[in-house]
Amino acid sequence: MDGKAVKAILFDLDNTLIETSLAGVVGIQKSSELLKTTLGLDDNTISSICAKFKQKLLHEDFDPSDGGSIDDVRVRHWEESIKETVGDCSVPSLGAQCYYTWKNSRLEALRLSPEVCDLLKGLRGAYKLLLLTNGHSQTQREKVETVGCEEFFNAVVIGGDHAEQKPHLSIFTLCFNMLRVEARDCVMVGDSLDTDIQGGFNAGVRATVWINRAKAAVSDGSVKPDYTLTTVLDLPDILAQLQ
Repeated sequence: MDGKAVKAILFDLDNTLIETSLAGVVGIQKSSELLKTTLGLDDNTISSICAKFKQKLLHEDFDPSDGGSIDDVRVRHWEESIKETVGDCSVPSLGAQCYYTWKNSRLEALRLSPEVCDLLKGLRGAYKLLLLTNGHSQTQREKVETVGCEEFFNAVVIGGDHAEQKPHLSIFTLCFNMLRVEARDCVMVGDSLDTDIQGGFNAGVRATVWINRAKAAVSDGSVKPDYTLTTVLDLPDILAQLQ
């Protein structure tokens, strides 16, 4: 470290500032209850449908230029998951019901905790803050609006609005230009080694901070973060070391 002061902090959103994974569990639980009530399915069959949906979500390839919305795509994920597991469904709208139950329940479960709000308020007085999140424009904007976090940041950048997302250098360069800072002035904070930490490394930021809630080991071949925390709330301790 060269001892130069940090001027800006780039934050990831999902599982860094908000617990998206836990909210996803809530969404799946609510959709499971709907499936059980509507079709009277057993728990194993319901689990199979939900597992298929999560796999389709994980490997999703959405291109808005093809027409339709991300909502349309995810309704089809549920429709296909149900059909692949139990065959043709007697309730034609069930896929849509499952999707909107999952989506709305997940959004309702998302929140910016009072502690994280206090952290961002405190940092905002000393640093420029930017939210940099990967994902589809609509889904990420819905999260940002739901948790009301935009007020804490100088700028919000959603990967789906741009040609390249994290870890590509271009989106980091965009962020630096928006904040009028150099890469060496910035710290990147996020939960993903592959996107947040690798992206920060590619961009040449001052330091990378990995939020590792699960205390997972860094696998061989992965980029090594400069710092590792189990909660973003401990970030001020790292920043004090960098000044």
